[in-house]
Amino acid sequence: MRPRRTGAATTAAGLAALTAALTACSGGGSAGAADMGADKPEISVNLRGEQAKAGSPVVVKLADGRLKQVGVTGTEGAKLTGKVSANGTTWTSDRAAAPGTSYKVEAETDQGGSATASFKTAAPEQVNKLTLAPGKGTTVGVAHPLSVVFDHPVKNKADVEKHLKVTTSNDTTGSWGWIKNYDGRDRVDWRPKEYWKSGTKVKLDAQLNGVDSGADGGWFVRDYVTGFTVGKSQKVKVDLDSKQATLVRDGQNAKTVPMSAGTPGGEKASWGGTSVLMAKEGTINMRSETVGLGDAYDKMVDNSMRLTWSGMYAHAAPWNAAYFGNTNHSSGCIGMSDADASWLYDQVQVGDPFEVSGSGSKGVPDPGNGYGEWNLSWADWQAKSALR
Repeated sequence: MRPRRTGAATTAAGLAALTAALTACSGGGSAGAADMGADKPEISVNLRGEQAKAGSPVVVKLADGRLKQVGVTGTEGAKLTGKVSANGTTWTSDRAAAPGTSYKVEAETDQGGSATASFKTAAPEQVNKLTLAPGKGTTVGVAHPLSVVFDHPVKNKADVEKHLKVTTSNDTTGSWGWIKNYDGRDRVDWRPKEYWKSGTKVKLDAQLNGVDSGADGGWFVRDYVTGFTVGKSQKVKVDLDSKQATLVRDGQNAKTVPMSAGTPGGEKASWGGTSVLMAKEGTINMRSETVGLGDAYDKMVDNSMRLTWSGMYAHAAPWNAAYFGNTNHSSGCIGMSDADASWLYDQVQVGDPFEVSGSGSKGVPDPGNGYGEWNLSWADWQAKSALR
C-alpha cells in the first residue's frame, strides 16, 4: 500500500497558494509581476542581422506595456536620439542608421523592465565626401558664399539639402542653390540675399551621416561642421569705361587706381558683373595655353588675386603700363602697376566682391566659375534650391 500523504501535500500546496495570494495583495504586487517576466520585455527592431540596410530610422516596438526610454549606440559611442510615440509602444530615431555601423539597442519600460538587441548595417559600396569653403575658423569678405562641392554625383538633392543646417549670429536671410562646379562636380552654395553684414558669424552643421546621395553617388558616412566670420565690409569696383579700380570700404572710397582690363571683342575680354576674390595667390606662373589663348604669354606674375576658375585675376602688370587708365589691353585680367597691385593685394580679403561694370566685357561668369552666383537675381537663386 502507498503511504497516505495526499492530505499533507494538498495542505502544503494550499499554503503556498495562500501565501502567493497574500503576497499579491500586499504592496509587493508590482515587484512580483516584474519577477514573472516584466524584466524581460519583448521588443522588436526594424533593422536586424549583420547586413541591415542603412538609410532609414531605427524603429523599436514593444509587444506589451509602455516604453520609458530607448538608447541606440553605434560604433565609437555615437548615439541616435529619438522619441517615444504617444501610446508608448514605439520609439523612432531622429536620424537614419549609417552604413557600415554596429548598433546596440537598449530599451527600458515604465515598469522597470529592460531588453537589448543589436544589428549591423551593410558597408557602403561607395562613399561620397565633400569639400567645404570657406575654411573652418576663417574670416572672409562680405560676398563669400558657404560652398559645398561633392566628390560624386548627388541625385537625392532634396534629401541632402534637408540635412544641411545653416545658422547665423544675426538671422541672415539666405538660400541654398544647386549648381555645377567649374570642374563638373555637383555643388551647393548658401548665398545670403544681400552681401553679409560685417561681423556675422556663420555655422554649417552638415548632418549627413547615413544619407544616400543616390545613383552613382554613394553614402555619406560622417557629419561635417564648419564656421567662419565675416570681416571688413568692402568691395572693389572696376569700371571698364574709365579704366579705374576703386576699393570701397564701409561705403567710402578708400583709393582709386588706374588699370587696364581685358581687350574687348573676343576671348581676351574681361568678365563683367560680380566675381568674388577666391584666393590671394601671390607670385604665380601664368601661361596662356591654360586659358585657351595659345602661346601668347608665359610670365611670372606678382600680387595675383584669383577671381574665377577660368583664369581671370587682378594682378601686377608692369609690362602693360602704357595702357593703365586709358585702354583695356590685357588678356582678360585686371592689370595694375606694381605699387598699386601691391597696395590692393594687402587691403583685400578673400570673399571681397569685385564688381565689374562698363562696356566691352564678355558677359558674366557662370555661378560655378568661381562664386558667380551674385550675377543671379535673388528669385533666380532661390529657384535653384531643391526644396522649392
